[in-house]
Amino acid sequence: MDIASIVGLLLCFGFMILGIVTGDQGAAALGNFYDLTSIFVTFGGSFMCTLIMTDGIPQYLSNLKSFKLILKKKTTNEIEVIKQVIDLSNISRKEGLLALEEAAANVDDDFLKKGLLLIVDGTDPELVRSIMETEQIAVEDRHKTVISFWENLASMGPAWGMIGTLIGLINMLKQLSDISSVGPNMAVALVTTFYGSILANWIATPTATKLKANNDKEITVRNIMVEGLLSIQAGENPRVIEEKLKSFLAPKERGALTEGEGGEE
Repeated sequence: MDIASIVGLLLCFGFMILGIVTGDQGAAALGNFYDLTSIFVTFGGSFMCTLIMTDGIPQYLSNLKSFKLILKKKTTNEIEVIKQVIDLSNISRKEGLLALEEAAANVDDDFLKKGLLLIVDGTDPELVRSIMETEQIAVEDRHKTVISFWENLASMGPAWGMIGTLIGLINMLKQLSDISSVGPNMAVALVTTFYGSILANWIATPTATKLKANNDKEITVRNIMVEGLLSIQAGENPRVIEEKLKSFLAPKERGALTEGEGGEE
């Protein structure tokens, strides 16, 4: 589980509730922020608009399910992948490229395993790069579709909140002769804007941003795999491969690749 995402979501909600109940009304103030009609207008309108923008209901449901991805911690990082590539390069240097077929059986990542088997089959290096980059582009396009869904939802939330506010204001002005109803009706009208802001800034925007970060990290990891595999196929020294792949890391992360864990001469 990604503790940062879970803690962030819970604390955002907690501080918002704290801000409501610490007023003069205390916990009773929570009732001021509940209105069923506003929920229908804001959440119903926002989610149905994003349904219109989506390529079918199955894709829509898949996009909604992607929310759980921000709660999962990525099991693979750049340093681990570089170490794995260096280990594979050492095997290739000692036993030859064909030995990588046996090593591929112990590789969990399907993308890396596919590249290894292409190398073992003697596929031309340019064709290996083309195949793997094509798959990488396809994965990134799918990720962008999901990210776009959450970005659209983030824009629809405040928009439908404003629509709900306008509906409330129109109804209020229709009853303007009853001065005592102005305050309560105004409060109800503004609740829809409140709901829209919550949907956008508590759920949709953080989800889109986290998915973007996850996508960027996955693309970096796959670039490391591609460059590493092509270097292995070219017969480069494991030490040279290690130094090449270190360029993908921030300077402070490069120390994690100690000499004892690096490639052999």
